[in-house]
Amino acid sequence: MALTSDKLYLVASRLGPVAQKLGMRSVIELMSALRTNPKEATISAVIEAMVTHESLFFRDDRPFDYLEKTLLPALIAARGGRRPIRIWSAACSSGQEAYSIAMLIAERFPGWHWEIVGTDISAPIVTKASAGVFSAFEVKRGLSPERMARHFRRLDEQNYIVSDSIRKMVRFDTHNLLESALRLGVFDIIFCRNVLIYFDTPTKGRVLDLLARQMTPDGALFLGSADTVHGVSNKFVLAGNERGVFKPVSDVAKVA
Repeated sequence: MALTSDKLYLVASRLGPVAQKLGMRSVIELMSALRTNPKEATISAVIEAMVTHESLFFRDDRPFDYLEKTLLPALIAARGGRRPIRIWSAACSSGQEAYSIAMLIAERFPGWHWEIVGTDISAPIVTKASAGVFSAFEVKRGLSPERMARHFRRLDEQNYIVSDSIRKMVRFDTHNLLESALRLGVFDIIFCRNVLIYFDTPTKGRVLDLLARQMTPDGALFLGSADTVHGVSNKFVLAGNERGVFKPVSDVAKVA
């Protein structure tokens, strides 16, 4: 994460409670401990405090519209049912994006074999995503009443749970975007939206290079509306005129 001087307030506000919980007198003492004796528990506590978990269902609509009307029909035609179409929701937070993809597929493309994987660096947030339990406030952010009725059931006055059929379509795991994702396999579609904005340019390039290694030649990468590959990575080019959607560049094309 790129923490510039204008973000110092964020460091203080988020890490102050962590330092207090760990019995330290200040954030400065916490930082010193991280440098001199970086214990796993301390590192995890800092990561949990600093990462952002903002998410909502069917966020920004347009990517899901393109997914439904253009990309998935093309991939289905190309694959012909010979193997499952694999989709990765990278930095998935509490799972809204991954479940949105699953709902769209269940509604528009039933009968095909899909594999949807959601990953996040935060172990607790991955546990939450796997449970599929969301507050009344969370389910009303991006979901129509029809989708709520179709894909959720009420647990109590405050919470809803994703239906079993949708939960079974998604697998969640922990993963750091700065590490190799070979263990996750190759994907036809990767969503990595509203994540790169938190990184400096070299880190963005590293993430994009690692994502490129996990994509099929005819796959597609979805980035956030404020993200770009221009001047950051030569592994992707814009997919036509569709803003925020990129396709991998083959090694042959790069040499040419």
